[in-house]
Amino acid sequence: MTVLKTSMRNFLAHKGRMALSAVAVLLSVAFVCGTLVFTDTMTTTFDKLFQATSSDVQVSAKGSSDTGETTSRTGRPPVMPASVLGEVRKAHGVRSAEGTVFSTSVTVVDAGKDKLSPSSGAPTIVGSWNGNDARTMEITSGTAPKGPDQVMVDADTADKHGLRLGDEIGVITAVGTHHARVSGIAAFKVTNPGAAIFYLDTKTAQRALVGRTGVYTDINVTAARGVTDERLKADVTAALGHGYRVQTAKEVADANRKDLQGILNVMKYAMLGFAGIAFLVGIFLIVNTFSMLVAQRTREIGLMRAIGSSRKQINRSVLIEALLLGVLGSVLGVGAGIGIAVGLMKLMGRMGMHLSTDDLTVAWTTPALGLLLGVVVTVLAAYLPARRAGKISPMAALRDAGAPADARAGAVRAVIGLLLTAGGGLSLRIAATADQAKTGSGWLGLGVVLTLIGFVVIGPLLAGGLVRVLGALILRIFGPVGRMAERNALRNPRRTGATGAALMIGLALVACLSVVGSSMVASATDQLDKTVGTDFIIQDDNGKEIVPQAVEAIKKTPGLKRVTEYRVLDATLTTPDGRVSKDASINAADPSYARDLRTKTVAGNLADAYRPDSMSVFEGFARKHGLKLGSTVAVDFKDGRTARLTVRAITSDDAVIEKGAMYASIATAARYVPADRMPLDVLVFATAEDGRESAAYKALKAALHDDFPQYTVRDQTDYKQELKDQIGQLLNMIYGLLALAIIVAVLGVVNTLALSVVERTREIGLMRAVGLSRRQLRRMIRLESVVIAVFGALLGLGLGMGWGATAQKLLALEGLKILEIPWPTITAVFVGSAFVGLFAALIPAFRAGRMNVLNAIATD
Repeated sequence: MTVLKTSMRNFLAHKGRMALSAVAVLLSVAFVCGTLVFTDTMTTTFDKLFQATSSDVQVSAKGSSDTGETTSRTGRPPVMPASVLGEVRKAHGVRSAEGTVFSTSVTVVDAGKDKLSPSSGAPTIVGSWNGNDARTMEITSGTAPKGPDQVMVDADTADKHGLRLGDEIGVITAVGTHHARVSGIAAFKVTNPGAAIFYLDTKTAQRALVGRTGVYTDINVTAARGVTDERLKADVTAALGHGYRVQTAKEVADANRKDLQGILNVMKYAMLGFAGIAFLVGIFLIVNTFSMLVAQRTREIGLMRAIGSSRKQINRSVLIEALLLGVLGSVLGVGAGIGIAVGLMKLMGRMGMHLSTDDLTVAWTTPALGLLLGVVVTVLAAYLPARRAGKISPMAALRDAGAPADARAGAVRAVIGLLLTAGGGLSLRIAATADQAKTGSGWLGLGVVLTLIGFVVIGPLLAGGLVRVLGALILRIFGPVGRMAERNALRNPRRTGATGAALMIGLALVACLSVVGSSMVASATDQLDKTVGTDFIIQDDNGKEIVPQAVEAIKKTPGLKRVTEYRVLDATLTTPDGRVSKDASINAADPSYARDLRTKTVAGNLADAYRPDSMSVFEGFARKHGLKLGSTVAVDFKDGRTARLTVRAITSDDAVIEKGAMYASIATAARYVPADRMPLDVLVFATAEDGRESAAYKALKAALHDDFPQYTVRDQTDYKQELKDQIGQLLNMIYGLLALAIIVAVLGVVNTLALSVVERTREIGLMRAVGLSRRQLRRMIRLESVVIAVFGALLGLGLGMGWGATAQKLLALEGLKILEIPWPTITAVFVGSAFVGLFAALIPAFRAGRMNVLNAIATD
């Protein structure tokens, strides 16, 4: 009980010093809990949607996916004849059945030709209004569609785009463009996560989406009273045979949930990874805090030992303080995490994905995990300082106001750190010289871990050398104040090293990712320059196919020398060695594609692959299956017949663009795939007549703008910029997540300086007494902070660039051969670190300047 009282007293006595450490725990726990609450809420929202919109049993056309997605590369959904509906209705256990048609291979535009698609990446769905939808949606204004000129829109889409009754919209599909006016607006009875939904009457939907009536994509079946979904599924399957996909509501919901969970897991684990980095940085802060508190209380601890306190009691006292800190920070972090989740939901709402706070899901495991992580990490971080406190000798403590340095421990630490760093450097060297990316990535991971730990361990040794160099370069120009700042930073190299290491971790990751991102952009740009021989690339940025009408518009554009169509066909390959390669794909294009993409070959001429019944394979595939020029491969097209194609070219694996692609001509594919099942173009390439590039570029944009606004025309400059922007957006998102770790590191600098000021109270009072002004004192503390921050930046940026350069060597094995160091970014981060040091010193410097001189001198 005495130990607990002592711990409580010490914790409350130093509550100001504990505050920043508590904030570090709070931020880390909040990020973990916020991530879990946010992803759980998304799961709950979609689960409710899936359950509400699923019929008891759903019959889908052959070729549809487990999730009910009925679009294909033909741009038209797979369908079944209307006669199937009659067969379903006759099945035992069926109370009612209704045929529906829907598709997501659509683009919807308003009267001004602006797309009405969600900005969140959610689908645009056009379908027939049916009883199942009437059960889950409420018409808030107007009426349901009743003719070919009417369409109903969901309320969220109407609000976002300002659609009103009577407004004209256009539905663009592979069949053509269907125009209609808004007849009604309907709101979901459950949360709509962001999809844009448009309803037509059944016959109009059939004509607009499929091109003919008398067909359905799905049949929604309702069970008779007392009939389970499983029983109903068995009865319907017995009535239809196995030529259709028959699923219960649970199976459809589970398939949708599994599909969604894959996306959510990537998001969740990525965010938890950054939370882990923040926890790691927080450990340095907590270790520093308790190390300094123990050092400042050396005499107090010595007195306690002298009057009978055991080592275990002293150790336990410090750990109880850490436990209190962990519990306080974790409890606040759980609450803040729920706030972060709500904030993320609001942010997603602005991006178009609507998540209602009514569905906010806080599972009991979330606060439990947050509390467990926060408390365990805090207590473990405080263990070494607590153990050090327990080892303080009563007599040594009474003789000296500070903890004696352990030179032997410092030497052992330096040796271990150097060995770890050397091992990490060797691993990075092996990774950089690896022959295979898969092998090298393992060595890269090991090298990153070892060098990071090694730099952390030898931080004090590095601090002693680098701070002296920085002092000579930066601090000496400030005269005596600069020299005092240098001595203060060197006074406790272990503390300086730990504080700098906390900042080092975040900046190392920033530097590494910057190098990798810049190298990827530079390499891809170089490949574009070397291999792309066409002027313009036309595509749908959402990955949808290009409808035939748009291709015709492109071909009719004046100023073009050639237009190349490009399609992807799913196939199963059987090679002469008897092995079968499922889920393969053949990239079918016009023969001119051999000029549009200058692909290097190791055997044969790529142009020959576009001859009748011919194809190319890539080098790795040819080596694996013993293929050579003249070999025959059986290609079983998914939607057609089996072809026997002759290998006319073998492409090099030393490529970035379309590495591993296998080519054939569209004419060859058309011989084995029926026209109504032939996939649409995924890309169209256009080359201008000599000297007419600018005019052709403008003409192409104009040709597609009015009738096909969903497609984007890019020249090579646009394509390079798009690539750069995409990687830049990804890096900015990662930098934003890493900002949490950097914020925690800045708190560590603030805490170190604040505790350092308290530790040096008497010294500061004496300096003020002999003439040091408040301005000089504040400048000294600011300079010390800048040196610590710059020291951490040098370690982090140097380490990160080493990681990035090694990673680029592995990327070179995949064809990305250019190493580019983003010096503007590196310089900006380095300069920013100095400003971070200035910012971190504001409060400690202000408090030091306000000290009463006499009281400071009298401090024991």
